[in-house]
Amino acid sequence: MSDVQQYLLKTDSDKAGAGQVAKRTADKLGSKEVSLIEVVESLGEYINDEDSSIRSKAVTYLSQVISALPDATLSRQQVQVLCQFLCDRIEDGGALGGLRKLQSLGRFTQEMAILTFRALPNDGDPDHGLWLPQKHPEDLKFIDELYYTLFDSVFCYFPITFRPPPDDPSRITAQDLKTRLRNCISASSLFAPFAFPQLIEKLDSTSPNVKKDVLQTIGACVSSYSQSVVSNYSITIWDSLKYEILNVQEGDLAEEALLALQAVAARLSKGLTSTSQTTHLARYIRPITKECNEQLREPQHKQAKPVGQILSSLAASSIVALYLVVKAVVPPLMTLYQDTDNIANRRALLEVLVQLSNAAVALDQTSGTSLSSIDIRHPLVSFKDRFLDLYSQALMGTPTEEVSSRVVALTGLLRLCQLRNYLQNSEIGMIVQYLDEIVLTEDPAGRDEVRNEAIQALVELSRLKPNLILEITFPAFMAKLPDQSINEQANYITTLEGLARLSAERSTSDTLIRRLLNKLEGVLQTDRSADYVQALLSTIDFVLSRRDLSADPNLSSYHERIVVALVRRAALASFGSGPQVLTEPPTLEILGRLVGKIIGAHDEHQRRSIALETYTLFTQDEVPFIPVPYRYCVPDKQRLTMILSAWILAGVGTAAATLYTIPHANFDLEKLLVELTRLAAVETIPTIRQYTLRQIALLVNRASPSDVDAAALDIMQNPSRIAQPNAGPAMGAIPVVFWIAKAMVLRLSSSQEILDHVLSLLPDDRCGSASARGFGTLLASDELVSKEHGAVIRLLFKQRVFGICSTRIAADFRVANATAKSNYLVALSGILKHVPTEIMMTEINALVPLLLQSLDLPDQEVKAATIESLVGISQQSPGAIEGHMSMLVGRLLQTAADPEDNIFRVRYNALQCLQIFPGRIKESMLLPFRSMVVRGILPALDDPKRRARKAAVECRAVWLNIGEPDTEG
Repeated sequence: MSDVQQYLLKTDSDKAGAGQVAKRTADKLGSKEVSLIEVVESLGEYINDEDSSIRSKAVTYLSQVISALPDATLSRQQVQVLCQFLCDRIEDGGALGGLRKLQSLGRFTQEMAILTFRALPNDGDPDHGLWLPQKHPEDLKFIDELYYTLFDSVFCYFPITFRPPPDDPSRITAQDLKTRLRNCISASSLFAPFAFPQLIEKLDSTSPNVKKDVLQTIGACVSSYSQSVVSNYSITIWDSLKYEILNVQEGDLAEEALLALQAVAARLSKGLTSTSQTTHLARYIRPITKECNEQLREPQHKQAKPVGQILSSLAASSIVALYLVVKAVVPPLMTLYQDTDNIANRRALLEVLVQLSNAAVALDQTSGTSLSSIDIRHPLVSFKDRFLDLYSQALMGTPTEEVSSRVVALTGLLRLCQLRNYLQNSEIGMIVQYLDEIVLTEDPAGRDEVRNEAIQALVELSRLKPNLILEITFPAFMAKLPDQSINEQANYITTLEGLARLSAERSTSDTLIRRLLNKLEGVLQTDRSADYVQALLSTIDFVLSRRDLSADPNLSSYHERIVVALVRRAALASFGSGPQVLTEPPTLEILGRLVGKIIGAHDEHQRRSIALETYTLFTQDEVPFIPVPYRYCVPDKQRLTMILSAWILAGVGTAAATLYTIPHANFDLEKLLVELTRLAAVETIPTIRQYTLRQIALLVNRASPSDVDAAALDIMQNPSRIAQPNAGPAMGAIPVVFWIAKAMVLRLSSSQEILDHVLSLLPDDRCGSASARGFGTLLASDELVSKEHGAVIRLLFKQRVFGICSTRIAADFRVANATAKSNYLVALSGILKHVPTEIMMTEINALVPLLLQSLDLPDQEVKAATIESLVGISQQSPGAIEGHMSMLVGRLLQTAADPEDNIFRVRYNALQCLQIFPGRIKESMLLPFRSMVVRGILPALDDPKRRARKAAVECRAVWLNIGEPDTEG
């Protein structure tokens, strides 16, 4: 059986095997076992078969053989014969692969290329489009003759409207074809007389996609064609594209048109060092700047902004273009500015100047060298003083209520500072003083735009000129901070916010932290302003959070001044020996967060040492401090130090194992755990109880299961160990049970046993209600019990908890008494609140009836969580609630229309849920409720909250459209 016969047998069922057959034939040709004539003759009966599919397969076989040949195998004569043969057979299919191979050979001549172009059918076939050369102009170097024929063969495909069918094995995309076609059209300047007129004509298309393709192709042609050719068509291109910019209808099209105009300027600028008015570039820019100047005579018109964009795009193309644009536009623009007193007109003119400055900055940053260091004198230098006066007057002399004008002027000053070697340090320093004055002294009157822009400008300048910020801004800001208690909180809050944002750079943040710590020391000595202390600590925390503390050379200094010094002072203050502002719970929480961040940056060895200070708080046996654990009847202020202990325990991570031997009493982990559970169970201050519970969870979660699980389960299952004598399970014991359960289910340890136990508490008359609220703890994220602090959190723990609890709750709910039923519903809402909708879908049919009954509960948090779950279900699985619409719609309407009994979050969620139904639920299911919803939602239109009123209007509009005919099109 011949090779061609084997190929034909395998090509349909075994393409890889067929390819091997073609490869074997190519090897024979290479080794001269067979000749090319013999291979072609073997196709005889198949190449002329009446069945077109057989002819196509035969041609494909030959193409694959050719493609597998080494480049040096075929002679020029053989290449010519094969090219003619394949071109004659191109309509049979399969010839393009062989032609591509031949085209890649050095022996593929101009005549062969023209022959191939003529043979390609103009049918828009994407495979034919992909044959077009990929490189230019080398691939089309032969087009000196018959170039119109060649261009017509290419341009017939434009614009590409091909859309690949689903699961297209060739994976040809429309963008592939557009890119290849664009490369061909832009391959030679000889195409210009045909390309530009036809491309410009297609700009009249009503299709935005076609127009975008045209604009991108014009840009490609301009970038490729010779300068003389581009110059000949530059004004024509401008006249054609300006409409797309000045009368913008599609923002994307205007942007593409601007890029095309910029490409013309860039092409005409290439190699140009002269600013003579006789160059191609000058002749192109002159009519554009003339028309732009005419447009700017009436700057209040909407064309002012696009005019600025046109000038900016031209100026950004090269330094010579910037020079020509500035010389033509800035003097008359300055005159117009001085001749008008209208603020709106002045703002429009300023915006144009700022856009030119943007172009100069862009050139400066991309050129890799300062604009003033190249041969052509910086075009903006002669206007520097006028720019400074104009921008400064507009910023500081314009009334404060003219926010937009001042923002434009501020941006202009910033751009001047960003130009390298343009302004002197003294001039930049003056601008920094303006910005400082805006931030520190101006009353924003409820509008902070100018202040925010000023702070952001200072942030930018801190990167460019950090020394000026340190010498001018920091002293000014620090002088505004009081040394003791003040009444006007907003003043120092604004100043601290500004300082925090200025700390992006290492040099400035180091100085800032030192000065803030010094300021904090002075404030603590007065001991009069807890709010101010908290603001200072929060600012330090923000600054440090933006740095990699583990690699910070100042880490040891932060540890001594913040962790050791401030924690010790807070501990001693709890005994009355220190500033009492450090005993305030908010202060301790902020300080604890800061301490945990710094401790977490230490290495494992240092954290082991720090762990021993968890409860001694760096007091080193100082009198009068005594650690809280293992004491009874501890005063409130001393118990508040458990907040700091919790953050230290979190910060040391797994190094907490060294804590299990307490310096004051040699207790093991189990005894420490029992002691903490006792403290949590009897604690009456919620903040202290919460941080004590977090300590319990951290100890249980991070310890080895063999060390802690038995003790933890014993505490959970025997709450009498942490209960008041003869009083049954104490209410304080329930949170302990659930935090221990949380710690263990996070690492999926004894999950089934733990969850069965906490579920068994729900029907209990004494602790069922408290237990139901505890289920919200199990899956809730926590700032301390997190991976960041070494907690073990398994990937699928939420799925595990949901799977066990939802099934059990759904089953037990049916047989529970009336009191217990509400406990089950509250527990379910606590779980669903923290479970993604995708996980819920597995039990959706059993959950929906329970969720509907949860809407009748008075608990607002339960209602809010239930409605949020229903929103997710409506989006993911609307069919699950279609059968419950009669119950659901009425409940949601009642909830949304009752601001007295329902909090805003509940009302808003109810409206959002109602709004989702149209478009998700079948219209036939909603139509019976249309009138009820339209009437029932009317009270929500008068809701006290604006967002709720807006949601009611949108919801009602959606329901009004149900059943209405579609009028579009």
